[in-house]
Amino acid sequence: MKPLTEDHLAIYRRHMVEVIDIHFDLLSDELGKPHMGERLREALLKVPRHVFVPRELILASYQDGPLPIGFDKTISQPFIAALMIDLLDVQPDDSVLEVGTGYGYQAALLAELSRHVASIDVVEEFIEMAESRLMTLGYEDVDLRVGDGSRGWPEKAPFDKILVTAAEEEIPAPLAEQLKAGGRLVMPLGPSDTQQITLVEKNDDGTLAKTPIMPARFTPLETV
Repeated sequence: MKPLTEDHLAIYRRHMVEVIDIHFDLLSDELGKPHMGERLREALLKVPRHVFVPRELILASYQDGPLPIGFDKTISQPFIAALMIDLLDVQPDDSVLEVGTGYGYQAALLAELSRHVASIDVVEEFIEMAESRLMTLGYEDVDLRVGDGSRGWPEKAPFDKILVTAAEEEIPAPLAEQLKAGGRLVMPLGPSDTQQITLVEKNDDGTLAKTPIMPARFTPLETV
């Protein structure tokens, strides 16, 4: 069999985005919009997801499902990744915190949409792999570090947007504190059997408004 080329992978990537488009259309009533933002769609077409999975999973990298990446972790289903980023409504001048770097795929998407990304993972090997991939692709406005994501990154706070790719029953207080007034945080909240991807908006008086979006099942947020 011939080896995969970049042209082949670009076709797979377009198909992935078309499937994501279908999901958004099917959920348009619940989401209150018929499609994802155009800037996000362009980012999904541009960022090579196959670079951010283990080599043996390249052929599966554009399928609409989660994939194992080691350490009992997964890279999220493409639709779920797109949905959570779309809910953030990232703007070009935003500073974004990501909790749960993995191999760096969502950090790359966020870098396409924002001014700066800070990303934390508790697994040192993930940070090393993400740094290598992001640097190779030219994403210089992404800072990475190993650490307890529930504590955020105080030195780089406050953030316009925060994306958390692991679940907690409640929003960690440091993350709420590091979110700007008017900012958005998206994460799965609730017990393991009733998690909901939730949009959290911070009001000017510091209170938080939570909007459950859809059921999900994520690994728990690790703390150290």
